[in-house]
Amino acid sequence: MREQLAEYAVTKHGEARLYARGLPPAQVQAVFEFGREVHTRGAVIHAVGRKEVEYAEHCAADIADLEGWHIVCSRQGDIITVYRNRNLRGLRPRRRTRTNRYLQKERGAIETRQTATTC
Repeated sequence: MREQLAEYAVTKHGEARLYARGLPPAQVQAVFEFGREVHTRGAVIHAVGRKEVEYAEHCAADIADLEGWHIVCSRQGDIITVYRNRNLRGLRPRRRTRTNRYLQKERGAIETRQTATTC
């Protein structure tokens, strides 16, 4: 399998996961080509969901059997691990607290209210 994945840098763990889960190099290429790319937790995750399958159908590619596959890569591009999970909710950005921009707007609104009442 190492010869077939020569274009990708694969860690030993990644190679073991690819072999154990039976994901051939052609399908790895399809995941990279059609999957969404999410930068999270210091890694880059390539995942194929329902929307990517629908898009690939418009491009005349059949990747329905790849739905749910995730390939986790390092920021340098090394394949770290591969797994299948049809639930893509873990790829959503986490809910953030109020950003500084909104806090500044609120502070500005409070200051203008205070100056308006003192005048």
